[in-house]
Amino acid sequence: MKLTIVIAAILAMAIPLHAQNTEVLTPSGDVAPIRAVKLIRLEGEAAQLERVFFGQVAARETLDLSFEVGGRLVMFDAQEGQFLDEGIQIAALDLAPFERAVERATLQLAQANRDLTRAQTLVQSNAASATQAENAETARDLAAVSLREATDALADAALHAPFRALVASRLTPNFANVSPGQPIVRLHDMSEVRVEIDVPERLFQSLSDVTGISFVGTSPLFDGEVPLTLREFNAETQSIGQSYRVTLALPSTQVPTAIIPGASMTVTARLRSSNATAITLPPSAVTMTSDGAQVMVYTPNAGDENGTVGLVPVSVASANGTQITVTGLGPNQWIVGAGIQMLQEGETVRPFTGMSVE
Repeated sequence: MKLTIVIAAILAMAIPLHAQNTEVLTPSGDVAPIRAVKLIRLEGEAAQLERVFFGQVAARETLDLSFEVGGRLVMFDAQEGQFLDEGIQIAALDLAPFERAVERATLQLAQANRDLTRAQTLVQSNAASATQAENAETARDLAAVSLREATDALADAALHAPFRALVASRLTPNFANVSPGQPIVRLHDMSEVRVEIDVPERLFQSLSDVTGISFVGTSPLFDGEVPLTLREFNAETQSIGQSYRVTLALPSTQVPTAIIPGASMTVTARLRSSNATAITLPPSAVTMTSDGAQVMVYTPNAGDENGTVGLVPVSVASANGTQITVTGLGPNQWIVGAGIQMLQEGETVRPFTGMSVE
C-alpha cells in the first residue's frame, strides 16, 4: 500500500515537469504569453539598390546677352527674377545713328549704280576703257555690301530673348554707352529645367549600364516623387571629392513656376538587381548560424490569429554594406523582421499590430 502511494506521488510531480518542457514559463512559473513579432511581407518584386543624393536645380544654359554693335542704351526692360517668353525685346540702343547709316549706304549705292551706268555707256561709245566700267561695277558691289552691313547693324541694335528665359541679373545700367560684346543682362535658359548631382567615383565606375537606373526627385515644390531623365554627365571629376557631375532633366509638364536655379532637391537613384528573385531585407531579418544565413518564415495557423515560425536557409549579398539582398525565398511569404534570436524553431507567435493602451 505504501509503495502504491509513493509511485502516485512521483507521477504527480512528473506532470508539472512535463508541462515545463512543452510550455514557456515566466520566472514565477506561470505560462508566458505568446510572443508578438514584427512581420515583413514579401511582394515578389526584384530588389532595388537605392542611393540618395543632394541635387541642385540648374538652368539648361546660362549666358550673358550683349549687343553686336555699340551705342547708347535707351531701353532696358528686364527685371531681375522676371520670366521672359522667347522673342520678347529686352533692350535697345539709340536707333538714330544706325538709321542715318542705312540712309547713307542707300544713297551711296544709288550713286554707284549711276556711275556704273555712265561707265558702261562710255565703253559702248569707245569713250572709256573697259577697266573703268569694271571699277565702277566693283564700287557698286561694295556699296551694296555697305548697305547690308548698315541694315544688319540697325537690326542688331535691339536685344530679344533667344529662349524662355529667367533674368538672373542686370549687368549694365540703363542710358549707358555700351561697346560691342559688353554684357548687358544674364539669362537662364528655362526651356528645360535641369537637376545636377555629384556621384562618387567608386559608384560611378561600378555602373556599367546606366539604362537600368531610374531617378526620382522630391522637393517641397512637388507633390510626391517626380521622375527625372538622365541628360549628360561631366567626363571629368571634380577637383574636390573625386566625383562626377551628372545632369538630369525635369518633365516639362511638371515644372512649377516657383522653381528657380539654385533650389535644392533630393534625388534618389534606384538600380534594379540583375537577379529577378532577389529581395531586399533589413539586416535584423537575417541571422547567421553554423549552417549559413537563415531567415525565419512565419506560417499562419488555419482559422487562428497566431502562427508558427521556422528557419529557412537563404543566400545573401550586399552591394553597399547597409542593405542585404536575399535570394531563395518565394513571393507572398511573411518574414520575421526583428528579434529572431529570441524565437525558437516551431514556436507559436502572433503578428505585432502596434501598441495598445487600455
